[in-house]
Amino acid sequence: MRHVALISTGGTIEKTYDEHTGRLENRVSIVHRMLARLRLEDIVINSVQLLSKDSNDLTDADRRRIVDMTRIMLGDGDFDKDGDTDGVVILHGTDTLHVTGELLLAEIPDPPAPIILTGAMRPFEMKSSDALQNLTEAIFATGALSPGVYAVAHGRALRFPGVVKDRTRGTFCMGAG
Repeated sequence: MRHVALISTGGTIEKTYDEHTGRLENRVSIVHRMLARLRLEDIVINSVQLLSKDSNDLTDADRRRIVDMTRIMLGDGDFDKDGDTDGVVILHGTDTLHVTGELLLAEIPDPPAPIILTGAMRPFEMKSSDALQNLTEAIFATGALSPGVYAVAHGRALRFPGVVKDRTRGTFCMGAG
């Protein structure tokens, strides 16, 4: 049995349509809806909704909370007393995912398990969304990658440092994007 911790922070992946304002917004985590669509054999997901924000609105204090929760989920706190977390998946907005990834690498340079950041270019609720694919790949990556900090999306796993969003291609790459 693999144990995966999932931290939900919002971002495009979890935006929902607000019929009153006519806008896509981060209101509440919908990760449970995404997970219900997956067949996860021998995987236990422990999910925490930490934030519900667009990544452009994240503050330094929010990023500190993400680092602290990641540490807890990796076994540095009460969440995982047995230290059996096989990886951490962080659902994050794509616009500033690289900032959080670099901070995680600086603060947790030698994690005991993979730390995977993922998001989506289109919300889960929209047609042609990459949300479910990226979530599935991120969960899979916790069992396939060595410990480190990664961005996983669109069939690729990129190890920090140096991951950036390539706005032209709508994905992540290494170096200037």
